[in-house]
Parts: sequence; C-alpha cells; structure tokens
Amino acid sequence: PAPASAAESRRLHDLFDRQWDWAGLAFPEFATYRGDHRHGDRLARFTPEAIAERDRMGRGFLDEARAIHRDRLGAVDRVSLDMFIDNLERQQALAAYPAARGMNLRALGGPQTQFAELLQIMPVATVAQVRQLLARMEVAFPERMDDEIAQARRSAAAGWVPTRDVLQRVLAQIEPQLAADVEATPFYAPLRRLGQAVGPQDRQALQARAREVIATRVQPALRRLRALVTDELLPRAPTEGGYSRYPDGEQVYALLVRQQTTTELTPRQIHAIGLRELERLRRDMEATMRELKWTGSFAAFVQHMNTDPRHFHASPEALLAGYREIAKRIDPELPRLFGELPRAPYGVQAMPAHMGANRAEYYQGPALDGSRGGVFFANTQAFRKRPIWAMETLVAHEAVPGHHLQIARATELGNLPRFRRSGFGYTAFSEGWALYAETLGFELGLYRDPAQRYGHLQWQAFRAARLVVDTGLHALGWTRQQAIDFLTEHSGVDTEFVASEIDRYVSTPGQALAYMIGKLKFDELRDRARAQLGNGFALRRTKEEVQGDLPPL
Repeated sequence: PAPASAAESRRLHDLFDRQWDWAGLAFPEFATYRGDHRHGDRLARFTPEAIAERDRMGRGFLDEARAIHRDRLGAVDRVSLDMFIDNLERQQALAAYPAARGMNLRALGGPQTQFAELLQIMPVATVAQVRQLLARMEVAFPERMDDEIAQARRSAAAGWVPTRDVLQRVLAQIEPQLAADVEATPFYAPLRRLGQAVGPQDRQALQARAREVIATRVQPALRRLRALVTDELLPRAPTEGGYSRYPDGEQVYALLVRQQTTTELTPRQIHAIGLRELERLRRDMEATMRELKWTGSFAAFVQHMNTDPRHFHASPEALLAGYREIAKRIDPELPRLFGELPRAPYGVQAMPAHMGANRAEYYQGPALDGSRGGVFFANTQAFRKRPIWAMETLVAHEAVPGHHLQIARATELGNLPRFRRSGFGYTAFSEGWALYAETLGFELGLYRDPAQRYGHLQWQAFRAARLVVDTGLHALGWTRQQAIDFLTEHSGVDTEFVASEIDRYVSTPGQALAYMIGKLKFDELRDRARAQLGNGFALRRTKEEVQGDLPPL
C-alpha cells in the first residue's frame, strides 16, 4: 500500500462516526444496549417507509465507503473499512428478499420478547430516565407491535409463515407477559429498582403510572400480536420449515450460510464437515464412557447420564450457585493464558422466567460506555435438565474464557472504531471463539474427571451435529422429526431441549453453522502458528492475537 494518508483516515473515521450516530437514531434500542440513552423514549419503526429509508441510507453509506482509497489507509483502518463494507453489503443482499427478512417471529425470541429484555437494562436512576421508559411503554411499543404485525402479514401474503411449532413457542413466550397482576410481568421489574434520586412521592406516582400503562398500552399490544398468531398465522402455518420449501428459499439460505460462516462453503460441504467431526467426537465420547466403567451400550450410557438424579442439582438456586462457583474457579487462572483481560465485570444471573424452560443459556455484553457489565444468563427453570457434568464447558463458553473475555475486551480497544468494539456482528468470530474457548478448559483446570470430559465432548458434538441438521433442514429436505432424531442420537442431549433447538434452527437458519465453522478456523490458526514458529510458539500470545487484542483476520 501507499504511505498512510492522515486525510484519508479522517475521511474514513468521519464516515464511521456519522453512520454510528445515524444507527443510534434509526435503532434506538441498539443505542440503549451500547449505553447511549439519548433516544431512550423511542424504538425503531418497521413500516415499509421506515425500512425503505434505512435501506436507502445503507446504500449511501456503502457508496461512500467504496469511494475511500483503501491503499492510502494504515493496516488497522484497512481492516475496519473492509468490515464496514462487508456489513453493509450483507444488509443490502438481504434487502432483496423482504418477505424472508420480515419473518421475525422466532423460537428463541423476537418482537414477542425483545421489549421485556430491553427494559431490564434501561437506567431508572432519575425521574427523567423513568419517564423515558414510560414513553417507550406508552407510545413506542404499541407502534412497534403494530409495525411487526403488519410486516408479518406482508411476509405471510408472500408465502413466508413460521412453522406451527415455532408459533406455539412464540405463544408460550407471550402468555406470561399477560399476567393479570401487572407487577408480576417483566415490564414492571424496572420499577422495583428505581434510584435514590427518585423521591418517595415521585416513586409512588411513577409506579402507579407504570401499572396503568402496562395494563392499557403494553399488554393490549401484545394481545394484538397473540391474536395475529392464533387467528391468522397458525391456520396457514406449515408443519415443516426448511427454507427450500419457501419462495426463493434456497437463495436466501445460501446467502445466510455465507453471511453466518464468512466462507464460500456450500450447505453440502458443511453437512460433510459435520459428519466428519461427529465421527471423531463419538470415538472420544465412547473412550470417556469406558473410563467411567460403563459396560453397556452408548445409548444406555447416554440415558443414564441424562436421568440419574445424582447428576443434577436439587433446586434452581443450587444450579445458579454451581455456575457461579465454576466461574470463580476459572477467573484466577485466566492470567496464565491471557496477557490482557477485560476490566468490565460479569455476573451469572437467572434467566427471566418468560423465556421458558427450554431456552438455551446466553450471554449479554457490557455497555460500550462501561455503565453495565456482562451477564451470563442461566436457565434455572431447567435445573432438572442441566446435568452437573455439562456445566463447566457451558461456563467456559458463555462467560470466561468465552463470550465475556472476547466481547468485553473488545469494548476497551480504544484504537478501534466504535462499531468494531460493540459486539459487531460476525457470528463465526464470536461463537467460534466461544466454542474454541471451551477447549481451553483443559489448561484452566477444568474437565478433571471423566464425567466432566464427557460433558465437554458432548457440547462439542452438539455443535458439530448442528452442521448436519441445519443444512439437512434447509437444503436437503429433512423433516423436523428427522432432525430431532439425528441430533438426539448423535449428541446425547435431552430430547425436549433438542426439540427447542431444532425449532431455533428452523426459525434462524444458518446461525448455528457459525459455531463449529468458526471454531475450526481458530484451531487452524493455532496449528498454523505452532507449525511456523516451532519452539518459538507461545500459546499465551497466540490466544491474544486470535482473541482480538490484535485486529482479527
């Protein structure tokens, strides 16, 4: 490249800043998650006009980015420009399929759950902040629900309707939010944590107003969404949801596969990779079974591991305490593997009840301004389905050295533009890292007994099997039951959880592919470094580079 130009770098970063500020206005809820509360009384609109305007703005930003002279930028800026362009190109590619893009009711959540989740991280330390929250409840949320309902109707008219099983999960998520006692709903929860700056008189008035708004504005909007599902979508819902069964579905799935994996691998190639990895992992799982002195069949061993009461905590509280104890064991070991650790703290909390007993655990990153730490949300409702032997690898994935270490550390890399520090959306990078991070548990003192090693291998096999079932469902004509049977047999995971996961893959195609494909790339980078450096190979430094303290490749 030519010598770096300060003027071209300023031009680039001016574009980044303008797009960032626009995105916070166009998607106020995303700004809230970042810690920017200037638009905290609003939500993004999804009218045809609003969607078209966002697409128009995206094309404009993309044209500007393509006009930047890449060869006049420094190394970090070149990577940032490439990522910026790639993200905008991905958005524009999906814009060509508006009916598919508008099918937002998903098994793991969507418009039926997102508002309740957003309220949990909104600040309520002052009267002004509480009034922002109430404005979102009273005006913005009903408008947004009506937008989502209209969008779902447009998608349905074009032949894009979620499956019956997915819609049943949507209804199950809506129902707890419609409790007659509004104080028992997740919408009222922020009113229980008002700051000291909210005096007694204001507190009483604001809480009364919240009860009224929840009952008269929020819940009626959710009831309209529920009516759409029960009266209009369910009668038209297909039993099978593979994208090859929808109009232009094969093209949409191929696009999603490229976006989620960041590769040119075809669905059939990914399917074959999954089968290969499963064969390898099954050998290791059976070897661990023999270590545990099990003499019966592998199927009987799986049944034993998933049902013996000794393998489970006795209460939700005990499960949560177990996760926290594992995290405390890992924390002091991290400096042995990482030269830079995030300053932002993280916690382990119970998942909100309305998410359901079959919802997978997840991580929520810290705010970009440092006002909120990271959180690993554990499904304590599922304590009877979360075996103790699987907990160590789950903490390694969702907390440290997985999501928290990568995502929280990224927020602190001040030399990078804000869009790269805010959990910027490359699933293969974030989930690939988290799955790779599970394997670092051996160096952190985890998996010391065969049962824990089996748990680690089982989760790895679960992610490998996703490559098979996701592509099977969406590209090879598999049925839902065929996918459930395959995933249950080859991962050894509880069938109810497997069914929930299959509905997740049905309604969020391609996302599950990113985990193992990304992990295999991290393996490749590590092995390449070891081969090239020989005795000079330093695992600690290699982890810093691939984890993100240097610009990611």
